[in-house]
Amino acid sequence: MNAGKSTALLQSNYNYQERGMQTLLFLPKVDADINDGMIHSRIGLTAKAHSIDPEFNFYSFVSQEQMKKPISCILIDEVQFLTKKQVREVCKISDELNIPAMCYGIRTDFQGALFEGSSELLALADNLIELKTVCDCGRKAIMVVRLDEAGKVVTDGDQIKIGGNDSYKVYCRKHFRELTQLI
Repeated sequence: MNAGKSTALLQSNYNYQERGMQTLLFLPKVDADINDGMIHSRIGLTAKAHSIDPEFNFYSFVSQEQMKKPISCILIDEVQFLTKKQVREVCKISDELNIPAMCYGIRTDFQGALFEGSSELLALADNLIELKTVCDCGRKAIMVVRLDEAGKVVTDGDQIKIGGNDSYKVYCRKHFRELTQLI
């Protein structure tokens, strides 16, 4: 969180479109529903995206879209919410349809556990680029804590709860461990 992932996605999308190339943007339904189907960056950039649920078939959809127009790239925000099967479909798009896929998301949840989509992507991605952000202490922040309404750290609950800076904060591993006692 707070590393500029959505901003980087929207910049990549802009670069393709500026050259007259077609892209497809995707956003998991859990996030799309509260953001009106838009990818939002904290600096104010937005773009309309296809809302996808866990049953969505990337390969089938992109194959059909490619018959209508040439697709130069697919871009997926909040990739951690994809299923293992969907990540494999995205790989198949790159391998068989020769369309690059750029995926943006976080590795772990507020308890330090991998998300399903992140786990599969870490295993199968051709290339991983880490966008860095910092903890309050100045170290690289790699963990996320969930906050309640009073700003106190929460260590239990559903894995997925959409929220922004009012619900989540990033920390280095040391401070995550001290705050949560989870690792």
